[in-house]
Amino acid sequence: MASFGWKRKIGEKVSKATSQQFEAEAADDKDLGDDDDVNWVHAAKRRKEILLEDCVRKSKELKDEGANLAENRRYREALVKWDEALQLTPEDATLYEMKSQVLMSLHEMFPAVHAAEMAVQRNPRSWDAWQTLGRAQLGLGEIALAIRSFQVSLHIFPMNPEVWKEDLSWARKLQEQQKATKNESVQALAKGKELAQESIPDYDFESDEIVAVCAAIAEKEKALSAAKTMVIVSASGTVETVTEQDTCPATPDETLFIRAR
Repeated sequence: MASFGWKRKIGEKVSKATSQQFEAEAADDKDLGDDDDVNWVHAAKRRKEILLEDCVRKSKELKDEGANLAENRRYREALVKWDEALQLTPEDATLYEMKSQVLMSLHEMFPAVHAAEMAVQRNPRSWDAWQTLGRAQLGLGEIALAIRSFQVSLHIFPMNPEVWKEDLSWARKLQEQQKATKNESVQALAKGKELAQESIPDYDFESDEIVAVCAAIAEKEKALSAAKTMVIVSASGTVETVTEQDTCPATPDETLFIRAR
């Protein structure tokens, strides 16, 4: 009968050099895997950068096309181009500022103010945006707000003669006219109240003239009440006027006369 003896494990036959070589290869494979991860992240970042660059480039093309259309007074088409550009670069303050100018040319003041406010929010240091916002606010009649916007624009760019000599001076002139008109309205209202009060004379009912007039009216009423007249029409048609005294009334026979007042 064959006997089975103990067998040595295969792993025990592997030499130390072979083991070290295996560990080195495993480390290389791990480094290669790490490099692949790094390359993938880098590639994703690069693709994102390329996409952003394409968006910026396309947005600039649309912006230029819209500017050319606006110069040719094709304002609606320009707005379409700039809206497309804003889909690609929504933080571009210049696009909103240009939209506000075109909307003012179309006399759409509320959207113009909104577009200018969006431009100021995205770039508070843009004196162009503040100037356009002030002009849009003037279009709505908000003179005080427009003056403030022009002042901010000058604070950013103090040497701008256009804002100083044209926009701000015009806004202040309108403000003075508004104040003058308001003062005239207040004065006219006060004058109307004074005239209404003067139209009712203030009589002194205890004066000698008023007392004399009242006495004369009383005497006349007394004389009329003392002597009363009646018109008498007889049955035959004869008309007769009879004066009736309070002390001795003269009353004709009612069977012969018909009394008429």
